[in-house]
Amino acid sequence: MSAIISIEELYKTYYMGKQSVQVLKGLSLNILKNEYVALMGPSGSGKSTLMNIIGCLDTPTGGKYILNNKDVSKMSDDNLAEVRNKEIGFVFQQFNLLPRLTAVENVALPLIYAGINKKDRTERALEALAKVGLAERSHHKSNELSGGQIQRVAIARALVNNPAILLADEPTGNLDSKTSVEVMDIFEKIHAAGNTIVLVTHEEDIAKHAKRIVRLKDGEIETDTLQ
Repeated sequence: MSAIISIEELYKTYYMGKQSVQVLKGLSLNILKNEYVALMGPSGSGKSTLMNIIGCLDTPTGGKYILNNKDVSKMSDDNLAEVRNKEIGFVFQQFNLLPRLTAVENVALPLIYAGINKKDRTERALEALAKVGLAERSHHKSNELSGGQIQRVAIARALVNNPAILLADEPTGNLDSKTSVEVMDIFEKIHAAGNTIVLVTHEEDIAKHAKRIVRLKDGEIETDTLQ
């Protein structure tokens, strides 16, 4: 099976005045289509920087990043924004829903930027909500939903563009343990349906839901294990 994410000798250095901090140090990583990978590591390990580069929110200082057969390493900000919208679905710890909009309106937001008409936007948003078991709550606003339901809306929004990869950053960080299990069950179903998932977490019990765990330390891969 071909790699959907191919990272070769990736470097990232941040400059602060005359000082430089090397965060990623020649890191190489391949993730195949339909893999379910957890990225782990302590604070300062480079996992957030790697996630930002995988998500096309940042660019490397050196090395190559091929996403779904496109070299995104040296793309302009405008091109990166286009890739983000088409290729990547984001699920964040903070949900990032607009409180005045209903669930279906929140889910449909990425389709506005993609230029999809309102009728098709609504249909696709309802389909995405059905995938996460929230079809009956589609016209409720955020303050009428539980934390777990809000995160499901966020997952549906991430799926609505049929992205190449789903990138989840601490997706259970603001949820209690019971709700966390329910949300991770949804990720299991999404993976079983054929999606590639990259999960960033510091929680061992959450990482165990993935099929592969990549641990970072000091800007390099410490271990890479299947489970």
